[in-house]
Amino acid sequence: MTQPEIHQFPCLKDNYGVLVHDREGGVTLAIDAPDGAAVLAALDERGWDLTHILVTHHHADHIAGIPAVRAKTSCKVIGPKGEAARVPGLDQLVGEPDVLSLGSLKIAVLDTPGHTLGHVTYWIEQASVAFVGDTLFAMGCGRVLEGTPQMMWGSLSKIAALPRETSIYCGHEYTVSNAKFGLQIEPDNARLAARLAAAEAARAEGRATLPTRIDLELETNVFLRVDQPSIRKTTGLVTAEDWKVFADLRERKNRA
Repeated sequence: MTQPEIHQFPCLKDNYGVLVHDREGGVTLAIDAPDGAAVLAALDERGWDLTHILVTHHHADHIAGIPAVRAKTSCKVIGPKGEAARVPGLDQLVGEPDVLSLGSLKIAVLDTPGHTLGHVTYWIEQASVAFVGDTLFAMGCGRVLEGTPQMMWGSLSKIAALPRETSIYCGHEYTVSNAKFGLQIEPDNARLAARLAAAEAARAEGRATLPTRIDLELETNVFLRVDQPSIRKTTGLVTAEDWKVFADLRERKNRA
């Protein structure tokens, strides 16, 4: 089985759009549609015909482009059943433990609530890739806007438990600011400092810092490292449950 081609492109202020092209199966997927013109331009550049949009959550900067894209491509729109009332025009509702069979791809749907209540992640195990929307970022995580910190911690833990070599595509380019915050919490993490330097160099050259990988995040993302004694000492929550340490870190980042 051939691996799908994945094309990531910037759009809006700091969003990323992603196309997944399965030549063998004859399908092309868009992960969200932040900006219709950008998605259509990326399709045209690649010469791909869009068949599906996979929606991670209902926020406008992830779905605003759907009407324009659908009008040009007649694609099918698949999205979280928990947000059906907030994502107009969904053709198929999904949630865990659904597995989509699209072309030659098997795509597992993971419920990852917290940023929004119905947020989902799409995991293609055969390609070692997951599309996590705004739940996990490179060295960061999404704001807890609709769920609870405990809920968000559960979602992050679920993603972190994927195979370590899994590539992670996120919704936004927040890497530099996330890394700077992380170094405030874990200043002796040399791997984190090196990633910040690499991210700053990439952005100075106009290059993306994504995708990231599970193994890199486990080494450098303070939101996934709440079991580390140094982080617990920094937060003053030495014996607290993991989700409470996470909640403290998320609140600190909110104020940063």
